[in-house]
Amino acid sequence: MSADSEPGGRFDLLRHGEPVGGKRYRGQSDDPLSEAGWAQMWAAVGERPDWTRIVSSPLARCAAFAEALADRLALPLDYEARFKEIGFGSWEGRTAAELQREDPEQLRRFHADPVGARPPGAEPLPDFIARIGDGWRDCLERCRGESVLIVAHAGTIRAVIGQVLELPPAALYRIKVPYAGWARIELDPGRGASLALPVGQGRIG
Repeated sequence: MSADSEPGGRFDLLRHGEPVGGKRYRGQSDDPLSEAGWAQMWAAVGERPDWTRIVSSPLARCAAFAEALADRLALPLDYEARFKEIGFGSWEGRTAAELQREDPEQLRRFHADPVGARPPGAEPLPDFIARIGDGWRDCLERCRGESVLIVAHAGTIRAVIGQVLELPPAALYRIKVPYAGWARIELDPGRGASLALPVGQGRIG
């Protein structure tokens, strides 16, 4: 979709809160939110949001909250399978401390080259970016002119921002997205998409 043909609208991208098990390379492992994660999410959305639709990753740490919020606000809820987190292969469910003990050199290579030194069996970064891009473009078309909340993952949010700002793949790992952190993408029919607010934490508003 070209900049001239993009519909107007607003998209708030909200990362899930802390899952059960804490911080780790979770990927597509389907862990639920912890009690702290639920509290983070409710604090992030505030009391009177003005969204017209919610779109969510189908993974439990996003979908359960999206369902609860959609029910509370009586909003339509769509699931977008392409918004799942990037797959981390053999690193799924592992903590950085575990990997550092077992294979510090592999972890060092990944940090130095997140595009070329993927974990064994991991989803290639270009494939992930293409997947998110396809889902994002379809979401823009489906939600033309709406105010939408997208509940997703850090990788998903990075990839959408990368699409909007035309960032190279390696640059996505320089974007930090905390639990319940969010960013806003605004669409203008004349100027296209822009990052309206930096990724941050706190109430969306």
